[in-house]
Amino acid sequence: MAPLYRGAVTPSPPAVYARGVDIDNPADIAEKIAALRLEHRDLDEAIVRLVDDADADEVAIKRLKKRKLWLKDCIARLESAQIPDEPA
Repeated sequence: MAPLYRGAVTPSPPAVYARGVDIDNPADIAEKIAALRLEHRDLDEAIVRLVDDADADEVAIKRLKKRKLWLKDCIARLESAQIPDEPA
């Protein structure tokens, strides 16, 4: 089977940590991590309240859980960006 795309291979785009974050500025990274953690905690509380509600929309709960996982990934990427590269 032939590949769907026959064009030249392009390099992958740089990793998206979070919009509007200067990954070269540690203070900017720390501020964004704090904001993302706050949103993650707020989502966690909202999910707990919705799960306890018998009339809650299951699709809405799944969307909130996906958003929460995405936030966790963003936080992990930003924390990784804070670690300086060391020569091997």
